[in-house]
Amino acid sequence: MIKLVVTDLDGTFLNSQGSFDMQWFKEVHEEMKHKGVTFVACTGKQCERVEKLFGEHGEGVWILGDSAARIKKDGQVVREFSMERTLALQAIEKIRSFDPQMTIIVCASDAAYVHSSIPDEMYDVVKSSYEQVIKTDSFAGISTSFIKITVFDPQGRCTALRKHVEQTMEGQIYIVDSEPRWLDITALHTHKGETVKTLQKMLGVTPHETMSFGDGENDVELMGIARYSFAMSNACENTKRAAQFITKSNDENGVLVTIRAMMDLQD
Repeated sequence: MIKLVVTDLDGTFLNSQGSFDMQWFKEVHEEMKHKGVTFVACTGKQCERVEKLFGEHGEGVWILGDSAARIKKDGQVVREFSMERTLALQAIEKIRSFDPQMTIIVCASDAAYVHSSIPDEMYDVVKSSYEQVIKTDSFAGISTSFIKITVFDPQGRCTALRKHVEQTMEGQIYIVDSEPRWLDITALHTHKGETVKTLQKMLGVTPHETMSFGDGENDVELMGIARYSFAMSNACENTKRAAQFITKSNDENGVLVTIRAMMDLQD
């Protein structure tokens, strides 16, 4: 019996236009709630951005946002996994030593912060994933807790950047290049897999009662916390190898198709 469904958003639940079939989701989610199945959005996006994305259809949805460093439900923060401040600032300096023009997004407990010198086109990219964004002249001046550091590089050098940061910080932080243009840094052992395990304990749900969906490098751990793990047909090879099953692509509504089939089997 499936009790928990966990899905990544970009490239998985969301189509190539960054949206989803709201009416179909509403119907499927109502059926899930009726049968006692919990829906979880697990994503690099800011929790508040996810809340806006689901809008009126988000009631009862658990959000593991900011690369699973925050847990929210129905507008309330349930847990946060913050970074040690000195390590966060050290990581930022290491990124700048690779390329001082890198677009750095510092996710804090109150908002996402970008440097005030950010070009307009990069700011628009940030706003596509972060609802609350503040410009600052100094990341060191942020007074609230550091949750996550994200880098966007349109040149696609994030694998090289990861290796550069790991030269001095490996074993002190969790770092993943989810795709060539995006890199995420969180506290050590803070990633989608571990945060889902925390939620499973909170809800009293086992991996055998869990279904998960993903497509990117940062979804590999997500495949390990569910007996019924699905990689999208458009997923990267590492995620496909880690998954138990392959389902339709994000542009074919693979997540909703699979959930609906599962719900039919649980009648």
